[in-house]
Amino acid sequence: MSPRYQQLITTLNQWNYEYYVLDNPTVADARYDQAFQELLAIEAGHPDWVTPDSPSQRVGAQPIDEFRKIEHRVKMLSLANAFSLEETYQFFEKAAKELDKAADELAVFAEPKLDGLAITIHYDHGLFSYAATRGDGQIGEDVSHNIKTIRSVPLKLTTDAPPAKLEVRGEVFMPKTAFAKLNRLAEENNGKTFVNPRNAAAGTIRQMDPKIAAGRDLRFIPYGIGEYQGGHDFTAHSEILAYLAGLGFRKNAHCYRFLGSLAEFTQNYALMEQAREGLPMEIDGIVYKIDSLALQNALGFIARSPKWAVARKFPAQQMVTQLLDVDFQVGRTGVLTPVARLEPVFVGGVTVSNATLHNMDEIERLGLCIGDSVEIQRAGDVIPKISRVVAEGGERKPVIMLPNCPVCGAAVERTPGQAAFRCSGGLSCPAQGAERIRHYASRKCMNIVNLGTKLIEVLYSKGVLRTIADIYTLKASDIADLDGQGEKSAQNVLDSINVSKATRLGTFIAALGIHEIGEESAKAVARHFKNYPAIANATFEELLQVPDIGPVMAKNIVDFFADAKNIAIVQAIIDAGVTWPDEDGAPPQAQPLAGQTWVITGTLSMPRDHFKTLLESLGAKVSGSVSKKTTCVLAGADAGSKLDKAEALGVKVLDEAQFKLQFES
Repeated sequence: MSPRYQQLITTLNQWNYEYYVLDNPTVADARYDQAFQELLAIEAGHPDWVTPDSPSQRVGAQPIDEFRKIEHRVKMLSLANAFSLEETYQFFEKAAKELDKAADELAVFAEPKLDGLAITIHYDHGLFSYAATRGDGQIGEDVSHNIKTIRSVPLKLTTDAPPAKLEVRGEVFMPKTAFAKLNRLAEENNGKTFVNPRNAAAGTIRQMDPKIAAGRDLRFIPYGIGEYQGGHDFTAHSEILAYLAGLGFRKNAHCYRFLGSLAEFTQNYALMEQAREGLPMEIDGIVYKIDSLALQNALGFIARSPKWAVARKFPAQQMVTQLLDVDFQVGRTGVLTPVARLEPVFVGGVTVSNATLHNMDEIERLGLCIGDSVEIQRAGDVIPKISRVVAEGGERKPVIMLPNCPVCGAAVERTPGQAAFRCSGGLSCPAQGAERIRHYASRKCMNIVNLGTKLIEVLYSKGVLRTIADIYTLKASDIADLDGQGEKSAQNVLDSINVSKATRLGTFIAALGIHEIGEESAKAVARHFKNYPAIANATFEELLQVPDIGPVMAKNIVDFFADAKNIAIVQAIIDAGVTWPDEDGAPPQAQPLAGQTWVITGTLSMPRDHFKTLLESLGAKVSGSVSKKTTCVLAGADAGSKLDKAEALGVKVLDEAQFKLQFES
């Protein structure tokens, strides 16, 4: 490898950094192009010299055929939203109370909430490894081919001491000028325009051909890290962002650190609103985070969001239109959801003709009737909703719940004390069918990897699939004859179905889609009753003896198995060969860890799910955060703050070798 080639790589990467990260170009475009062409000429003559950080490697030679699924090593969570100063301040007051502090004692870090697409980028020993979308938080899609084209994403970290592993999380966005240019070119060529820069960025990242992404001037700004194996012991979020800037990433402008008093929140919001129009990219709010990582870890998470960060969204965009009608849609669990049909109106960058009404209680709260003039709002480009009645229509027609399911004709019922109305048709209701099949086949349930949503919808529309039991009667010809399929694709689907037949009882119960019975509650029921017949015949009182199963869940389980149609479908699945351990009264596995709470942290020799499954099979509950109630922590390499907290609280800690000796011997 010649010194000139190495010099060209260094120089071109520096010029890229100055242009795309610092917004401070130091050379003319012609000089950059000349140097880049010289680099390409050298690589053409010496292809064995090409390094991963060469600027030529940003655009791949060939488009990809499909998006590969990526499982996030650290789950990508969403943020809770606040829509007013009061909500924002109350969020941090609650956090401060849990920490036994006053809100104005908390150091809060504020940063503009970029209106783009969340992406995670992985580096191994300083070199770009792969990038993925957020997806559902657990599983995303590999979009490395497009992320590598973004020139504000370093292919090699600018440090002499790179971490062994670094996962950088941030937002891909399209600058306002690039968005205007993209739409102008589309109009000139009679092409489709995008309604806003966020949709343009998301659509670009979904392209198969990286050359398309390379020509659209996307940018990337980090907002944190996920997995990290390196030498830094971070104490604050602001330290992490400074560290990432030192590695060659672009900074987010207008970030502030302040003490969380009401006055400071008020002042910060005014500053950000003032700066908003002058920013080169769209923002849809402000993200506020407690800066201290120790306090973040002490607070932990709830459901899908952290208890130490909130997104304050900018005010919703609103327009007035007329309510023309209300339809009812039937979901996977049979819930009938009222949907408003509106006189089309342009709001928040899109034409809105439908809006959610949630349930009949919401309609009553709004005092809504068909024919009324209503205010539509879209907060942060979420699903439009009706916020209020502006004027009553001349011929108002009340909205009345249907007595029967609009699809299967079964009676519509309402559980006392609940807002939802449900179709009583269960698994036999066609409206619930496709969604129930999708749920059943999903990764968290039966994991039938080649039976995707689109294929399910096609097979359902053709009458090949009607219930989840029909999955096991599929023939190769049912699939091979469809557009875009073939014999190989059909065989892949059938192979996936056969593999899925070996499952766990808890997984199977969760896959049935019983209302409010999710993954964890299904596992609890399976652990308690040990086999399917015991669950199917369990009484309401017996179900209440299961940990974490309350009256509503217990009733839903009893009602599900009281329906002869549901029993017939389940029996057909069992007859097709779906099996699980400990069924039909087999001796239950010993549960030595029953009642214990464990936490898994650090890097282990196998995925965490392996250890989580083992612990749960032994009766333990696996939590994501350490507290005084934690029984034990399984700590791998680079365990970090969770290990520190466990030691501070005097919680028992086992390394992997000790764990295996005790539980896998």
